[in-house]
Amino acid sequence: MSTPRFLTLPPGVRPASIDTAVGSFAALEALPVSGVPERWPALLVPGLTGSKEDFIAVLQTLAQSGRRVIAIDMRGQFETAGSDDPEAYTCAALGNDVDVLAQTIGEGEPVHLVGHSFGGLVTREAVIDGRTKFASYTLMSSGPAAIVGPRERFGRTMLAELPELGMEHLWHNRMEPEALAAGVPDEIVAFLRKRLFSNSPTGMAAMTRQVLTAPDRCDELTQVGVATLVLYGEHDDGWPPRMQAEMARRLDADCVVVPGSVHSPAVEAPETTAAALTRFWNAAEARLLS
Repeated sequence: MSTPRFLTLPPGVRPASIDTAVGSFAALEALPVSGVPERWPALLVPGLTGSKEDFIAVLQTLAQSGRRVIAIDMRGQFETAGSDDPEAYTCAALGNDVDVLAQTIGEGEPVHLVGHSFGGLVTREAVIDGRTKFASYTLMSSGPAAIVGPRERFGRTMLAELPELGMEHLWHNRMEPEALAAGVPDEIVAFLRKRLFSNSPTGMAAMTRQVLTAPDRCDELTQVGVATLVLYGEHDDGWPPRMQAEMARRLDADCVVVPGSVHSPAVEAPETTAAALTRFWNAAEARLLS
């Protein structure tokens, strides 16, 4: 569970709603505190149990490089409305949402795309389908196929317990004890509870199935030709670091290992993560514009 360390929006960051042909998406929008956006925009997509707030700590820094940066709640997550149809939460369906969002945000310009964890499996669908021209693509703490290790076990527990025991059980027996044991402040614990209970139960179950069964699509991704970055924490407890390093090699991608970070670099090491993204985005733009 990605856990933001603060919820106060920095200067230049505000709540927003991105209206598209496939619905409205709750977002946090960051703009430069001074000046106007002169670089191509960026779209940030969170993981399965996360939300747009997972990116709060990096948004101001990313925008200060001269671009509009949008972090969203996916369909059925937190403050974005969901559907009762499980098919609305397949990677392909959510990837279509990303396509439409990127086209809306870009307004004819290429967009830098970042997918965190499960968001990486979703965003790669949009990259592979080729309907949207992306300026660059970043897989953040994500992997080539289905999740493995401790997070796989947690996902299978969620799938077994959600339909029968519901969100209350998941919160009181899994997520709340974990947050309290980690010393998470009361206001953040309250946010985590609100976020969980705002999620679509259908969406949570369907997306969990997706993260547990996703196929390896690296070979297809290599055919697209978009500049790609693989960024992950040195102690990642999702896809193992060695697996992400191998994925970067297969994709001929840039690779950044964030010291001290686990599965949420944007939370755990925001300055390092923002600097790596900005450096990568600026280089990608320079290549495309040369």
